[in-house]
Amino acid sequence: MLLSVCTFFLFACSTEKKEMTEVNTFPIINPIVMDTVYTNEYVADIHSVQNVEIRARVSGYIESIHVDEGKQVKAGQVLFNISSKEYEQALIKAKATLRSAEAEAKTANVELLNIKILVEKKIVSKSELEKAEAIVDATQGKIDEAKSDIANASLNLSLAEIKAPFDGVINRLPNKIGSLINEGTLLTTISNNNEVFAYFNVSEREYLDFISLKNKNKNKEVELVLANNEIHKYKGVVETVDGEFDKSTGNIAFRARFENPQGILRHGSTGKIKLKNEVKKAMIIPQKSTFEIQEKTYVFIVDNNNIVHSKSITPLLRLPNFYVIDKKGFSKKLNVLYEGIQNVKNGDKINVKKESLKSILSNQ
Repeated sequence: MLLSVCTFFLFACSTEKKEMTEVNTFPIINPIVMDTVYTNEYVADIHSVQNVEIRARVSGYIESIHVDEGKQVKAGQVLFNISSKEYEQALIKAKATLRSAEAEAKTANVELLNIKILVEKKIVSKSELEKAEAIVDATQGKIDEAKSDIANASLNLSLAEIKAPFDGVINRLPNKIGSLINEGTLLTTISNNNEVFAYFNVSEREYLDFISLKNKNKNKEVELVLANNEIHKYKGVVETVDGEFDKSTGNIAFRARFENPQGILRHGSTGKIKLKNEVKKAMIIPQKSTFEIQEKTYVFIVDNNNIVHSKSITPLLRLPNFYVIDKKGFSKKLNVLYEGIQNVKNGDKINVKKESLKSILSNQ
C-alpha cells in the first residue's frame, strides 16, 4: 500500500514537472526578408464605355415607340417616330418654292438675252441690261434660298425618326406614345456595355508605386469584385490616370477597362477593384507575434540568455496574418517570440524552441 502511494506521488510530481516544462517552452522565429505581393481593394464606380442621352431634336407628338426598356438595339435601328406631317408639308412647300424660283429664273434669263440683242442694236440703253442682270441674280438667290429650305425641311423630317447611334441597351422611357415633346426633351438613354470603365481612387504613395511598375513595363492587371462578392470573370487593365490629385482627399482617380460580353455589368453599378502590388526585400513577421500598447506595436525579443525583452516596431504594411515592418533598428538575426506573448513579460527567462518562418509561410 505504501509502495503504491509513493509510486503515485512520484508519477504526479513527474507529470507536473513535465507540464511546467512544456508551458515554459516557447517557439521563436527570425524575421525573413523576401519579395512579396499584396492586394489593395478600392471602391469602384462602373461606367459604360458609351452612355449617351437620346433627345428629341424636333417638337411634336410621339407617334410610335419601337423599343422597350432594357432591350438590346443595333446601330441605326429606329427607336421613336415623332409626328411628321408638319415637316412633310414644309418639305412640299419648299420644293414648290424651288420650282417657282427656277421658272422665274428661266424667264429672267430669256428676258436678259432679248435685252442684250436690243442693246447691241442700240434700241435700248445699257441701264436696261443692268436691270435685267440684277433680276437674274435675284432669281438665283431665290433658288438658293429654296434649296436651303428644302435641305432644312428634309433634315427636320429625318429627325422625326430617331435611330440608335450605336449598339447598346435602352434604359428608362419617361415618355409614352401620344406625349407632346419639345426640342431637347429626353427620350431615353442608351448604354454600350460590351466593355465598361471602373473608376477608383488611390493614394499618392500607391500612385507612385504604380508609376514605378509601369515604367518597368509591367502590366497592371486588376480584378473586379461584384456587389455579391463574386469575382468578375474577366480581368481588367488600368488604362489611364487622372490629371491631378483631389486636394480634399489627397487621392487620384484611376480608370480600368473590363470586358463585359455577357452584359452583366451595367452603367451606374459598383464594385471593388483588387490591385496587386509588389514589395521588394520586405522584412516580414507574423501578426500573432505582436501586441499593442498605447497605439504602438511591439514584439518580444529573446536574447542569448533566453531573457524576454519588448521591442517596438513600425508596421509598414498589413498582409494576411503578417506585417511588413521597417528594417531600421531591426535585424533578421533577432529571435522573436512567435507564440505565447500573453504568457510572458519583460525580464522573464523562458525555454525556447526554434521555428522556421519560411515553413510557417508555406503552410499559410
